[in-house]
Amino acid sequence: MNRLRQLLDKLSIYLPLIVMALLASGSWWLVRSVPALTSPEANKPVRQDPDYRLGDFSVKSFNATGRMTREVTGDKAQHYPATEALHIEQVRIYAESDSGAKLNARATQGIATDDGTQVTLIGNAYAIKHPQDTRPQIELRGERLVALPDEDRVVSADPVQITRDRDVFTGNTMDFNSNTGEHVLQGRVRGTLAPKLRKTP
Repeated sequence: MNRLRQLLDKLSIYLPLIVMALLASGSWWLVRSVPALTSPEANKPVRQDPDYRLGDFSVKSFNATGRMTREVTGDKAQHYPATEALHIEQVRIYAESDSGAKLNARATQGIATDDGTQVTLIGNAYAIKHPQDTRPQIELRGERLVALPDEDRVVSADPVQITRDRDVFTGNTMDFNSNTGEHVLQGRVRGTLAPKLRKTP
C-alpha cells in the first residue's frame, strides 16, 4: 500500500511535465500536417486574370518640387498581377525631363510595368520630341517602341523611322535619348538629308 502511494506521489510530481510534452507533440504534428494554416499565402497561385480594370484614366507622376514629369492616359486598361503590368488601349504618354525637353507618344496598345520604368507602345507607335532651344523637332515611328521614362530614352528592336526637321532616317533598331535628341540606329540604316533652306534677308 505504501509503495502504491509512493508511486502515485511520484506520478503527481511528473504529471505536469508529461502533459506539456503531449501538448507540444500534438502542436508539432498539427503544424506539420496542416502547413496552410500557418502560411495561407505561401502556395497561393498568382491570378492569371485581371484583378482590376480602368476606363478613360490618367496616371500622373511628379518630381520633388511638385512639377508633373510624366502622364500616362488611355481609353481602357486591365491590370494583370501575374506579370505586374497594366495593358492599355489607345495609350498616350507625356513626359518632361529636368532640362525641359518635352515628349509626347501614342500607340494602339501599351503595356506599362507597375513601377512605371517601362511603357511598351504597340501598333502604329508614334513619338515626338518637341523643338527646344536650337534643337529641331524629332518624330519617331514604328510598330513597337519602348519608352524608358526614368532614363529619358526610347528604344526599339524593330524597324523605325526618324524624322529630324526635314531629314528622314530609317534603321532596324534604335536607341533614342529624348533629353539630348541623340539617336543611334543599327542594322540596315538609310538616310535622306533635305537641303538647307536659305534665309531671305
